[in-house]
Amino acid sequence: DGDLAAADDKPAAAGRDRSRRRRFVQLVLHRIVDVRLDDDVRGHGRDFTLLDVTETGTNTPEETEAAAALLATRLAPGDVVTVSGELGAGKTTFVRGACIALGVLERVTSPTYTIGHRYHGREVEVSHLDLFRFDGLSAAEWGDLEPYFDDAIAFVEWPEAGKGVLPPPRFTVRMRHADGQRRVISIDEC
Repeated sequence: DGDLAAADDKPAAAGRDRSRRRRFVQLVLHRIVDVRLDDDVRGHGRDFTLLDVTETGTNTPEETEAAAALLATRLAPGDVVTVSGELGAGKTTFVRGACIALGVLERVTSPTYTIGHRYHGREVEVSHLDLFRFDGLSAAEWGDLEPYFDDAIAFVEWPEAGKGVLPPPRFTVRMRHADGQRRVISIDEC
């Protein structure tokens, strides 16, 4: 009976943990937005600013989202951000953090099977593309993707497939696994 009760509590506890994590990230990002993201990010015990860092390490998804939130403050409609990294490196987590900072209220998910999502932010449209399934882009495929770049901030995962076709990026983000849950994020302004 005790095992059954504990097993029944696990989904509820997991749901509470996800809900608590989401509220925590929103509170941290809300706090960051309130100071216009100029100051050091202290919400996760990390001290760095985007201007000082071209490479940083993160230990949790929340830290990855906070790093993306810093970048989001420097973006405007028409900007393209390419996000590269191996499978599971945290690319979608990074994009989710930027989207939250830009005021997106919709659930941000990987567009691997749909190719692209368009989100409505506070004052800007945000596009999220995933070119993982492409092996280069034809003119027809580019025609299908081009509207995602119109009057929006566009994040492109797996941009290598669009080389020579995609608009030039304003920032390139490269992510890689370090050890355990740790990720290394490199952000370069182009």
